[in-house]
Amino acid sequence: MRPKIKDQVAWQQAELLMQPVLIRLLDNIRKKLEESVWKGTYHNTQTPYPGYRLDLQHNDQQVSLDVWELCYQVCFKNYQPTHAPQESLEVEIDTSLIDETGDVDWNRVDEKARMIIDQSFDNLSNEVGE
Repeated sequence: MRPKIKDQVAWQQAELLMQPVLIRLLDNIRKKLEESVWKGTYHNTQTPYPGYRLDLQHNDQQVSLDVWELCYQVCFKNYQPTHAPQESLEVEIDTSLIDETGDVDWNRVDEKARMIIDQSFDNLSNEVGE
């Protein structure tokens, strides 16, 4: 699914946030993998659009996470992933991730990224019954 940005201001805010969000997500994934039973491998994907996938494996369980979907969950308010790749959903930027000077609030970005990664790994554990 591709998010639909509603206006130019929101587009600029998304451009400002996406790289810092990706950096903090990857760092939080790394930290989580260090303390987890899961082993992770990153892959480039081309379909339905270019992106990155994190394949996680534990014993005979295998799960894939879409890294862009995780970024969207951090960057946008109340973002809900859908499995319809051609569907677009209008999104709202989480402006709490931008400080009063218009720069990235790295602490808030890190906090939200950590929360999203923790939830994702908690869901994995629940899915495999650990």
